Amino acid sequence: EGHPTSNLPLRAGKGWPYEGGVREPMIIVAPGVTPPGSTCDTPVISTDFYPTLLQLAGLPLQPAQHCDGVSLVPQLKGEKTPRGRPLFWHYPHYGNQGGAPYGAIRDGDWKLIEWYEDGALELYNIPADIGEKHNLAAQHPDKVKELHAKLAAWRKEVNALMPTPNP
Repeated sequence: EGHPTSNLPLRAGKGWPYEGGVREPMIIVAPGVTPPGSTCDTPVISTDFYPTLLQLAGLPLQPAQHCDGVSLVPQLKGEKTPRGRPLFWHYPHYGNQGGAPYGAIRDGDWKLIEWYEDGALELYNIPADIGEKHNLAAQHPDKVKELHAKLAAWRKEVNALMPTPNP
């Protein structure tokens, strides 16, 4: 896979659904909220910023506007609570970094990738295989079915536009 960047030990880079393309460190400073020097390893996504900022500002949450995001305030306070909602990615186009159309879901330790061109599915246990070298789809068909159903339901819920063939 000729990726233009190297994020080893993470696989791939920008425009790809692998950890090298979607994982990045983040620093949040919220005086009076975050304990100095604290860290958190709960996966989050940029759609979490809006509800987090609303809550930090003391404003009411707007669930209809941030349906894909959850407030990170509990994690910022040092609480070890799960995110409570899977992370979803929808990339219905080609990228200049070589990426192809895909959808992905990260639910707990598991990530499922669906390639829109041919419907191929890949399954990874991220903590056990941070480099995403071992596609476990064949070994865990029930997990593939479960995550694929959640991904499809989310796309329907948000009315995600799917790619169409270019004749």
